Amino acid sequence: MTKHSKNNTASSVFSYSEYKRLDYGTKRQRLGNESMRRFDACSLCLQRAREPLACPSGHLFCKECIYTDLLQQRSDIKRHKSILASIQKQEDEERTAALAAARERVLKDFERGQLNVGKSLKEKADAAKAASASDAAEPRGVKRKFEFDSSVVDEQMRIAEEAALRKIEREQAEARKAKLPDFWLPSLTPDAAPTKEKEKDAQMKTMCRIGEPAHPLAMKNLIPVSFTPDGSSSSSNGAGEEGSMCPSCKKALSNNTFMFLMAPCSHVICKTCTETLVKPGMQCVQCDKTLKEKDLIEMKREGTGFAGGGLAEAKKKGVAFQG
Repeated sequence: MTKHSKNNTASSVFSYSEYKRLDYGTKRQRLGNESMRRFDACSLCLQRAREPLACPSGHLFCKECIYTDLLQQRSDIKRHKSILASIQKQEDEERTAALAAARERVLKDFERGQLNVGKSLKEKADAAKAASASDAAEPRGVKRKFEFDSSVVDEQMRIAEEAALRKIEREQAEARKAKLPDFWLPSLTPDAAPTKEKEKDAQMKTMCRIGEPAHPLAMKNLIPVSFTPDGSSSSSNGAGEEGSMCPSCKKALSNNTFMFLMAPCSHVICKTCTETLVKPGMQCVQCDKTLKEKDLIEMKREGTGFAGGGLAEAKKKGVAFQG
């Protein structure tokens, strides 16, 4: 690219050089091998795993890191549950208060009806017409017998209370709708108070958050990992750090190597030895431990720096350009 093209800022569109200098939009960057997490590094602290543990999906962690993360998730879950309980208690109290208000309103309406207060002329005329019609239907000279049925009274009372409760709830909803939120005060913003919907969306299980997507994980499901040291130390492994190898073929393990974890015995074996030696007899080649198909867990690793070796691109999302 010529110098003139880089300095040309009079164009109606952005040049490639101008676009690279912008601070907005999504940024993408190719990653090399040195930017990838090592196969024996913790997925949380990105350092070489100390007392390594693996989840059933093959993600590697330090014992301290994964225990700290799971305990923090447990405390968050406990906090969400307490918030949900307080919200439920508040809703029950509000419903009890609304039911008491509805019952009081029904009683007041009944008293006004008994005193014949608050009725319109049309209602009075309709009531008088209904009474005269019922009197006309009764044969003369027959004494009417009053029968009291408590179940009918209870049913009518329940219907009246439910109607009054629905009316009160509509009134409260209209009152809340009329109240505008205040974005200048943190306590009055729309998202300030916790709601039942938001708390239900919170995760209520401890998760392995490294997976895509995240999957449930409990402490009892963590599997110890035992790498076989190769007795050598190289600069690629870090200062004074010993490398790892496959216990069967003595091949050095790296990000380029597919490897499997034997869950019952914690040994890590390369894919070639797993396919040719372990799977035919379903036994570990190092300790002869009997294995099942579910005991062979492929260890997850990051990219190798090549396009076909896994994730080789980092992406950072930014604010879109506002013209």
